Order: sequence, then C-alpha cells, then structure tokens
Amino acid sequence: MRYVEKQAKTVEDAITEALVEMGATSDQVTVEVIEKGPSGLMSIFSSKLAKVRVYKKINVEQVAYDFLEEVFQKMNIEVSIQVSLDEHNNMTIDLSGPSMGVLIGKRGQTLDSLQYLVSLVVNKEADSYMRVKLDTENYRDRRKETLETLAKNLAHKVKITKKKFILEPMNPYERRIIHSTLQNNKNVETHSEGDEPYRKVVITPSLKNAHKPKESVGPKTTHKRVAKKQ
Repeated sequence: MRYVEKQAKTVEDAITEALVEMGATSDQVTVEVIEKGPSGLMSIFSSKLAKVRVYKKINVEQVAYDFLEEVFQKMNIEVSIQVSLDEHNNMTIDLSGPSMGVLIGKRGQTLDSLQYLVSLVVNKEADSYMRVKLDTENYRDRRKETLETLAKNLAHKVKITKKKFILEPMNPYERRIIHSTLQNNKNVETHSEGDEPYRKVVITPSLKNAHKPKESVGPKTTHKRVAKKQ
C-alpha cells in the first residue's frame, strides 16, 4: 500500500502536505499519527514537529479495470468490463463484446493468461491475497461441464480396456476438475505427472479392484435319481 510520511508544526498541516503530494482528498486516504507534536503555547517555542504517515486507499476493482482497459486498447479490441467482489473478497471479472473468441483462445489459454496477469496486478496492491476469476460468455462453466463429461467417458474406456490414459497438459484448475470428478469412481484412479506447464492427468485402472479375490464356490452336489421298482 502506497504511503507518504510528512512532518509539520501540527498534525493537520502534515496531513495537508501529504494530500497535496499524493494528489488525493481526505476521503481517499487513511492517516496514522506517529508524533502529535506539542500543543497550545508549547507549539510556539518547541522545535518538535508532528509526524504523520498517510496511506492512499487502493480500490482493487479499479486497479483491475484500468489494467484490462489498457490491455484491450493496445489489442484494439472493444470489450465491456464488469468487476465485482463477493463477501469473501474474491474478485470476479466478466468480459463481453464482439471478439470474445480471441480472448478465450485455444482451450481457454488466452483467458487463463489474462486471469494470471490480472491476479498479479491486483495482489500487488491488495492488503491480503485475493482470488481472481476472469470469465466471458460463461466459458468457465461450459469448460467445466466438458471436462467432467470427458473424465467420465475416459474412465469408462480405462475400465473396459484395463489400460491407462494420459490426458493433454492442463492447468491446475482443470486438473482438479478431472481428479474431483473421478475421486469416487471405484474402477479408476488418477494422478498427475510432469512439470508445469506440461503437467498431465493420468487415469489408470484401480489397483484395488485388480487384486480383489474371487468369491469361493462350495462343492457341487449331485443328485442321483433312483428308479422305483414297479
């Protein structure tokens, strides 16, 4: 958080000097008084000064908006930006416009990159870590549904063929969707292999079921048919 320290005869004078330097108004800052300085008649004869530290309040929503607006201007793309915070201080950014396919990119890679950059910019200014979700045309939910369906279909294939399947590289969020979808599937197991950004999910047949003992079958009983004497 950006701040300025100032010294003056009085606390009010020190705050005023800080506001002028920061180009801010009193409602845009918070003030910490470090030294009050002398008061009354003592202020006339004392050389001791009041000292304040003035912090400029950071509007993280505006920070995110300004960053994205500058990016889209340089890309020469017309985009409407809506930024909101929920009760847990998580940030959601929704983009809309005529060229959203360009911003989504192949399998959402461009959207993921923008989200990563916005998160870096926002958390540089935020007091505590803030989770940022960047979306457009409900792409995140649609992609989640696609991955869940893919995971179930591949799990069935692995169950039938008894062979493992290695998916294409995915980001951590998408890998978690695959793991979460199949975590209660008794026929397969999942794990990740490789290093970022090429880390992949691997679906394998469940070892628990592979070594499950067969149920024992009791001895067969035979029944002889005895012909009755006439």
